Amino acid sequence: MPILTAAVVVVGGLCLLDLLLTFGVIRRLREHTSMLTAARGQTEPTVGLPVGKLPGAFTALTISGEVMTGTAGLRVVAFFSSWCSACPERVPPFVEYLSRHRIGRDSVLAVVAGDASTPPPYLDRLAEVAQACVEPNDGEITKAFEVTGFPAFCLLDADGAVAASGYDPAALPEPVTV
Repeated sequence: MPILTAAVVVVGGLCLLDLLLTFGVIRRLREHTSMLTAARGQTEPTVGLPVGKLPGAFTALTISGEVMTGTAGLRVVAFFSSWCSACPERVPPFVEYLSRHRIGRDSVLAVVAGDASTPPPYLDRLAEVAQACVEPNDGEITKAFEVTGFPAFCLLDADGAVAASGYDPAALPEPVTV
């Protein structure tokens, strides 16, 4: 029996050592991946229009009945979708970004791609901080900004061109004063 106990203790110790070494290897692989990415100059994948490009023409009807045409006066445009699993968790950081930079509701457009008859539960929260609209999956605004995935956030410059974009609102830079 003492031999069996000793064998179990040795095997358990070896498994614990293997587990610790595996965690160390994973940590080093993550460090090396980020170093390689930085060395190659790779950045976050584009979410739509490249920086400096103007979006195409569009007309939108907000859920409050306002008609919007183009990007005149807009500083931030956010894209969500009703089927996106990451969208609900990005709403609070988006609201915090707008609050931190004191961006008013009239300067923000929140677009939700999906069926207007079954809006997502976070639409009301978006309508508090932005002019919100619901459009079909391949809607006019989504096409105008050439959105490739959801959620997507675009910061616009004074001319209405894309100044920065990303999948995380916290990664957007401070907006320029319009």
